[in-house]
Amino acid sequence: MGPNDDCFLVPGPVRMNQACLEALSTPTITARGNEFRDVMARLNSGLRHAFNLTPSLGERKNESWSGDDGYKVVVVSGSGTAAMEMVMANRFRPNDRVLVPTNGKFGERLAEMGSRFCIVKHLKYEWGRTFDFGEIEEQLARGNWEALAICHNETSSGITQDAVELAEMCQRHGVSFILDGITSVGGLPVHPQEWDAEAIVVGAQKCTAGPSGIAAIAVNQHFIDRCIAIRNQDDSNPTYYLDIIPALKKGDDDQTPWTPAINAAMGWAEALEFLKEEGLEERWNRCSKMAKGVRKLFLELGFELLADEYSRSSTVTAIMYPDGIDDSWRTRLKDEYNTQVIGAQDHLKGKMFRIGSMGETPIVEMIEGCKRMISCFRDCGLELPEIDVEPFFE
Repeated sequence: MGPNDDCFLVPGPVRMNQACLEALSTPTITARGNEFRDVMARLNSGLRHAFNLTPSLGERKNESWSGDDGYKVVVVSGSGTAAMEMVMANRFRPNDRVLVPTNGKFGERLAEMGSRFCIVKHLKYEWGRTFDFGEIEEQLARGNWEALAICHNETSSGITQDAVELAEMCQRHGVSFILDGITSVGGLPVHPQEWDAEAIVVGAQKCTAGPSGIAAIAVNQHFIDRCIAIRNQDDSNPTYYLDIIPALKKGDDDQTPWTPAINAAMGWAEALEFLKEEGLEERWNRCSKMAKGVRKLFLELGFELLADEYSRSSTVTAIMYPDGIDDSWRTRLKDEYNTQVIGAQDHLKGKMFRIGSMGETPIVEMIEGCKRMISCFRDCGLELPEIDVEPFFE
């Protein structure tokens, strides 16, 4: 990278590639013709790859949304939050009991959202601290839970939940497993079948490097059957735009029930083609390599990381400011060094910054960005040792 090139290292929305941008600027097409069905078929096929599901043929009239594993992908013209609301509103009845452990802002949002549609017990842990698995096991063993729902990768605190352990708990106790994978799908190892996850949500603008305002859900047959049964029992939550039943009816026809986000779908399909070319595991590995490099570098420099050591995320790193430094550093970093990271939320605002290592971010950009961050900290009066950045990313 050149010294004047932009370093954009926020944990979503991430930078989009040229093919994605060009697709976003495509002249408008009708949402109900074969041309858009072709777009949806490509998008569905790309989504199955991103969700780590069995492949499908990206051609219309070939059930592009489904595969041999029993999962279907449903595109939602809305953000990841809209897709998550579709899951919670349709899957649960008002009297269903759902356990939601949290250790960050987005898990807390999931708990709040769920409480609109079912009875949620919110196990609220400190931001960045690993869940108390003993407490979760004890709760699930009581046998009165319909589901466990989690934010798989918590970008507000830089922590990834142990989905393998939680999935095993759910299987032992006959409880459904629901994941907000908005910032993990496409950037971290996600295994829907192995985890027997009923529903997983992804947002385009995060690890898959697509446009904001469009999302998708991967759902298994049990999820679909329960949604239909709840509707037939006339015991469902009120929905209209986010009613999943019309979406399921339109899936085989490579369609959506309402006017879709046409150009966003085009752009996302292109971004997912790039993900296929790179390879899903290769992207996981690149994201992990960047995150490990960032962690090692800033720990060596004397900084503290928020998240527990063995649960730290590979798509975002949460770093505490040293004494005497606040968000004015981020402003200076952007204005003088053409480099962007993001700040903290809620009670940690002004006390922490976060570096994204997701999407198509190349390692050379991360290296250059870290060099600029170190220089900017020095400009702000922080004494840091001389350090060679490149070896941390080898």
